[in-house]
Amino acid sequence: MKKTKINEAHYILKAKMVEFCGWDLPIQYSGVNTEHMAVRTTGGIFDVSHMGEIWFRGKDALKAVQYLTSNDAAKLQPGKIQYTALLTEKGCFVDDLLVYMMNENEYLLVVNAANIEKDFQWMKKNTAQFAVQVENRSEEYSQIAVQGPVSEKLLREFTDTDLSTIAYYNFSMARVSGLEAIVSRTGYTGEDGFEIYFRSDAAAASKLFLALAEKGEKYDALPAGLGARDTLRLEAKMALYGNDIDDSHTVLEADLGWILRLNKDPFIGRDFLARQKAEGIRRKLIGFELLDKGIARHGYPVYVLGKEFATVTSGTFVPFLKKPIGLAYLPVESAAIDSEFEIGIRERRAAAKVVKTPFYTKK
Repeated sequence: MKKTKINEAHYILKAKMVEFCGWDLPIQYSGVNTEHMAVRTTGGIFDVSHMGEIWFRGKDALKAVQYLTSNDAAKLQPGKIQYTALLTEKGCFVDDLLVYMMNENEYLLVVNAANIEKDFQWMKKNTAQFAVQVENRSEEYSQIAVQGPVSEKLLREFTDTDLSTIAYYNFSMARVSGLEAIVSRTGYTGEDGFEIYFRSDAAAASKLFLALAEKGEKYDALPAGLGARDTLRLEAKMALYGNDIDDSHTVLEADLGWILRLNKDPFIGRDFLARQKAEGIRRKLIGFELLDKGIARHGYPVYVLGKEFATVTSGTFVPFLKKPIGLAYLPVESAAIDSEFEIGIRERRAAAKVVKTPFYTKK
């Protein structure tokens, strides 16, 4: 298995380790529920160094990013970030990602760990006509996410940069414990927080993570693993590639039309999505709560009017809201708020209803 440069710190902190996308990563330290609640009420510290960093440089960098992605990167300015998607010709997901505008001719694209090589090859193949250099530098970078209400106070202990001036989906170049870093006000938890990208050796990376964990005790912030990251993102209805979004569902069907800009320059998938928007979608990703006892998990069958239609894309019992929730695709005519349907849980069918999302919104 591959190891992040922070790997040693997880063993020092006695994390429970698992294989994830070929990486040796912590699933939990003190427990998924404990870590989830810490992020919601105080703070959590995550190693997310398995994420990918792909750089676009050159006079056509913007044109290349525009052609590859669904959102309008021309609206970005240096220091700003955009959530967007790489799409197939049929408007489905190659991946979802973040685009950082470093300067006029330089962009950083942050992609999902499972898709790094696939995305990199897709990007190179589809930008050959542009004057742009596409570099996969994922192995050089470590990434730590500090999330939760105390995240700014905690991170302030490690940098002289005025974090209060960094708005949501903005970033700044900073020094964190003496390391040059990109510090962005972003995250995958539904809470306020920061993501720190830096290059260092393993000793320095582990030292920073351990220092954050130790200083976090002052603010009741905890190191947190993949388990809490998943339950947190579900409460905030943040899509997970491979579960909720994939290469068989379009941006419109995934209820992510807000990252689609059909009026910008042509991009991959635009024509298909323009037609689909005009004709109307037939299915839609919705959030649900169970009305009967049970927990609806990924892969459980979804029944609409007695007939199996799809499967649960994400589902579990979430610690903060203290109820079973999930995501699934339903026919558009059955996707209105309070519409009821059924989910197969073992040998029975449990009633569920469509609810407004996100399930949780930070104060």
